[in-house]
Amino acid sequence: LTEDEDVQRMLRGSLLRKIKSRGVPRERLFRLQEDGATVCFEGRFRGARSPQSFSVLHIEGVREGHQSEGLRKYGATFPERHCFTIVLKGKLKNLDLAARGEEDARHWVQGLTKLMGRLQAMSQPEKLDQYPFWIHGVLQRADRNKDNKMSFREVKSMLRMINIDMDDGYAYRLFKECDHSGNERLEGRELEEFCRRLLRRPELEELFGHYSGEDLVLSAEELQDFLRDQGEDASLRQARAIIRTYELNEKARQQDLMMLDGFMMYLLSAAGDILNQEHTKVHQDMSQPLCHYFISSSHNTYLTRNQIGGTSSTEAYVRALMSGCRCVELDCWEGSDGEPIVYHGHTLTSKILFRDVIESIRDYAFKQSPYPVILSLENHCGLEQQATMAHHMRAILGDMLLAQPLEGQDPHSLPSPEQLKGKVLVKGKKLPEPWQKPQGMTSLLEPEEEEEEEEEEEEEKFQERSRRQVRGSLCGVKGPQHAMALTPRWFLQAKDASQVAPELSAVVVYCQAVPFPGLAHALRHPQPWQMSSFSERKARKLIKEAG
Repeated sequence: LTEDEDVQRMLRGSLLRKIKSRGVPRERLFRLQEDGATVCFEGRFRGARSPQSFSVLHIEGVREGHQSEGLRKYGATFPERHCFTIVLKGKLKNLDLAARGEEDARHWVQGLTKLMGRLQAMSQPEKLDQYPFWIHGVLQRADRNKDNKMSFREVKSMLRMINIDMDDGYAYRLFKECDHSGNERLEGRELEEFCRRLLRRPELEELFGHYSGEDLVLSAEELQDFLRDQGEDASLRQARAIIRTYELNEKARQQDLMMLDGFMMYLLSAAGDILNQEHTKVHQDMSQPLCHYFISSSHNTYLTRNQIGGTSSTEAYVRALMSGCRCVELDCWEGSDGEPIVYHGHTLTSKILFRDVIESIRDYAFKQSPYPVILSLENHCGLEQQATMAHHMRAILGDMLLAQPLEGQDPHSLPSPEQLKGKVLVKGKKLPEPWQKPQGMTSLLEPEEEEEEEEEEEEEKFQERSRRQVRGSLCGVKGPQHAMALTPRWFLQAKDASQVAPELSAVVVYCQAVPFPGLAHALRHPQPWQMSSFSERKARKLIKEAG
């Protein structure tokens, strides 16, 4: 790939602006290192300039244009074709970047995509060949004064570069144990020892010693014993094949012997994974009714941090969907300018537009899995904004939105995930159909059970305070002005948010939220399209009483 035009441009480096919510974005030099797997740039750590880097292995995806919440909010002044987002795995923040020109942005998007594909296709030995170059590059960048020695401060910088989040006390203890010269600097063999200690797995060393004996070399026969003890029906031929694939020492490999490093490489590879590799893709029967499956679900999906004052973000929906989640939650509240918003009500969490959330779901719902996505609506909006919600879902999701029962589907059973591939289902409350026996408004006026413990606990506190008030009244303490303050929060919110707009009711098809009627009633009158949510406390109570 070094001959590739895109990769060559990345090796030379480009001036890119890092778009953030605060401050004027300044240009920084982003450059691909010679290892072909590390990108370096100058950043800031605790206010001071600090060289930073990330590995291409840590990239989950690259998006062109204003395809992130950060660029949509703060990158509007930069042409869309100059912008791109590097989405990093796990808890690492996205990098929203703007190049000087369209050509530069295209080189980086295409180049990173090629490198990601190449690294994912590399075998374990090929990756190992790259590690010395990668580690050498990291050490060079961390060595600020270029004296080929590493102070503890420089070692901490190195750990940050390779995304190792380690307790300072533990890191310093390792540092001191390797500092044989006692000069508070690591060099040569000391530094190599420090890096090896970072990679130590004492539990694997103990396991290896148990099977290899005193010589600490595993023969093919001893490896076969280990495999059989793991419940594998392994032959001597299979044991030899494993040694030839994973042993790093050429002489040992030629003699069908395995050293500790080779043993660790095998156990940490996909072949040593406890998960059957056939099960990394869908292998189950997906033609059963939807209610026959456990569904990977997310609670308060919009939050990126804590649920009291954390940040709400459409990126949280993207991450949930890209990790395979098939049910996401939207807490919908009245917003200004007639636009519903999503946030954790009655808290200091930030707010995002319902419309933006639906757009993100449209773009990412089926990138990781083709099976249906359920939008669990916790609805606190009035009738007018409920109608707006329904309009946004129909307009943005289009044919992806399931707004009618599947043609030919048995009304007494739910369709299967296979039948619902590529469809978005809405879970919410529904008005009685004209042909149904009217149920009145009672079921729609009851509080959402899925507001979980907080509502139950609030009600219990209300009842306890009410009992105290009665006891106080009997003692001659009166005061009707206290009654309103003791009313549960959900009762005060009744307004028209307790009703359901016909437009929103119409898009609820197979996931109708209803208050739980009790086990006896549910078993006598099964309604497969109805569903109820429980707090953990309520679920435990049901298990105890009628498990």
